Amino acid sequence: MAEELIASDGDTPRRIADDYVRALADLDPLTAVYLGLDPEDDRLPDLSPAGTEAIADLGRRTLARLDEAERAGAAEDEAERRCARLLRERLSAELAVHDAGENFRAVRNLGSPVHNTREAFTLMPTGTEAEWRVVGRRLARLPLALEQYRQTLAEGVERGLLSGPRQVATVIGQFGEWLDGEVPAGGAPRSGSDKGGGGRGAGWFGQFVQDAPQAVHAELSAHAVAAAEALAALRDWMRDVYAPAAADTPDPVGRERYARWVRYWTGADLDLDEAYAWAWGEFHDLYAQMTVEAGKVRPGADPMTAMKWLEADGPAIEGAEPTREFLQGLMDQAVRDLQGTHFDLAEPVTRVESRIAPAGSAAAPYYTAPSLDFSRPGRTWLPLLGRDRFPVWDLVSTWYHEGVPGHHLQLAQWNYVADRLSTYQVSLGGVSANLEGWALYAERLMDELGYLTDPGHRLGYLNAQMMRALRVIIDIGMHLGLDFPADSPYKPGEPVSPEHAREFFGLYCGLSADFLDSELVRYLGLPGQAIGYKLGERAWLRGRAAAKAAHEARGEEFDLKAWHMAALSQGSLGLDDLVAELSAL
Repeated sequence: MAEELIASDGDTPRRIADDYVRALADLDPLTAVYLGLDPEDDRLPDLSPAGTEAIADLGRRTLARLDEAERAGAAEDEAERRCARLLRERLSAELAVHDAGENFRAVRNLGSPVHNTREAFTLMPTGTEAEWRVVGRRLARLPLALEQYRQTLAEGVERGLLSGPRQVATVIGQFGEWLDGEVPAGGAPRSGSDKGGGGRGAGWFGQFVQDAPQAVHAELSAHAVAAAEALAALRDWMRDVYAPAAADTPDPVGRERYARWVRYWTGADLDLDEAYAWAWGEFHDLYAQMTVEAGKVRPGADPMTAMKWLEADGPAIEGAEPTREFLQGLMDQAVRDLQGTHFDLAEPVTRVESRIAPAGSAAAPYYTAPSLDFSRPGRTWLPLLGRDRFPVWDLVSTWYHEGVPGHHLQLAQWNYVADRLSTYQVSLGGVSANLEGWALYAERLMDELGYLTDPGHRLGYLNAQMMRALRVIIDIGMHLGLDFPADSPYKPGEPVSPEHAREFFGLYCGLSADFLDSELVRYLGLPGQAIGYKLGERAWLRGRAAAKAAHEARGEEFDLKAWHMAALSQGSLGLDDLVAELSAL
């Protein structure tokens, strides 16, 4: 079927791009789930080496077809040129990662094939008995998918392509938590704990299907037990076979692998040494601002003291459900306030839901986009991490980032204009640094508009900015083996090792130890992804400043609302193209 979808007469880049989406959704049914396509499909992707190679081959054939179309002059229109440029860059970056064998060591604490598969179940419709039956059939296929994933990792062991030990220990711990094991957030199982292991219970899968209608409940419960048994077997194999094999694998990936991943996450070949130096300037500026704000929270307090007070004794919400309701209200209020003043939103774009993240998720809140037809709304997800009390000082700006006006407005608006662009440009062609850069820009916008005047909330915003600056420093520093510079307040001249990076992080970022531990593992498992937030925001700010200057040079008033809507309606762009496109709006 995928072969038939990739062949077409009268090719244009946008047609080729959308044919690619349909073909990939056929090869990888999870793509169809995320996009809201074919709700009757109950398959799971082939996670074996053959399955990942089939997806890579689809990318190669798509690029060959794009070459032919461009030679025939099919990309003369600007809209077609923009789509062709994105499709070529994205597929080339993805193939570079694949051809380097990264799929053979896809063990990380979020975004792995297993994590993505579990998340897909949370996105499936479950409103009717028929929909639950689809869930059940897909759940029945999970043991095979987990075995295919094990086969891929086993081949990685044979090839000497392994993930670092921090990733392995963390994922083993997460699997234990999914099985109801007692594990600390982001860490390995506590000594002696094997609760739920060996398939004795259904764990998270059993909890997921507990609300299924009575007519299908027994069947789904049996599938949940089988899924948990298969996950326990994978967990045990990773503990007993994979972990010893990976024990001597360095956690940092080195400059060559890192540069490849940076292109994948940012859509640009960045000057990494310039970015590292720039981030240190941001660090010093942000710390000065945080010091001022900390004094407003607690007179005479330094930033860490003030944030520790806010965390322990500041305003907080008791209970997961009241916190979810608070976050929902925060997003609803932002929509009401910004609509018509700084954005012009269609009705489907105004709908967004706040949810509680499944147990065993990574520590950071996250967002999932609406389906293309908006039948599933955009959703923000709050990990509980065993907590029942939620300080609000750092939640406000975080939900401006994850929800409104952050990820939700961009990704929902992309869906709304999909018919003017291509499905690819508003979905699979998304560039992480563009997305995260907009979301960080959204936090800054709310600060500019006066929504963060409360000293605690503003300190939370500045701490979020500091975390993103520290990500650039830590991520580049660890993976490239750089030193802390001479003006560093921490160990100047010494290497940015993972151990030093974690200590440095804890000294200047006022978030919990569990969260920071999870973050460090995340950076080592997703090299290059973490730098996209701050560097992406830099691109958005440069584009806005250039557009404003151009309007003023022509004697025109700069209309920020019009600029926002035009910027959010152009679909995905890598950082190589983003500033130029934003500047021209």
